[in-house]
Amino acid sequence: MREHCFKMLFCADFYSAGELKGQLEQYFEAPQEDETTKEGESRILHCVDMEEKDRSYLLLKGTAVLERLPELDARIDEVAQGWKTRRMGKVELTILRLALYEMLHDDEIPEKVAINEAVELAKKFGGDDAPSFINGVLAKLV
Repeated sequence: MREHCFKMLFCADFYSAGELKGQLEQYFEAPQEDETTKEGESRILHCVDMEEKDRSYLLLKGTAVLERLPELDARIDEVAQGWKTRRMGKVELTILRLALYEMLHDDEIPEKVAINEAVELAKKFGGDDAPSFINGVLAKLV
């Protein structure tokens, strides 16, 4: 679910503020994507086939994160020395926003879990330095 939330927020970040909510809903209309590995096996990269309760959860969480972007970005800017949010890559910024939202506003997710999951997202979707960058910024926020 966290990976879906990340992807949904990442996609929405390319649109104007007035289009954000519509873009969150559009996420569920994306076609399934797959690839063939070097070994010739088919692997699903993206599939949003899920129950309505999960879809509702993602929309609520995504909307909550987007509503708090100014607060989240200000907190990130306070600790990311030399890397203001406007200069960060969209992958890293989206991961930081999601993790910080979870740390500040989601009582069901312990801070350590939010940080660990953010680092895992960075390993999967970010560049080589993304995991250590994400870990460093979030550690300063704790």
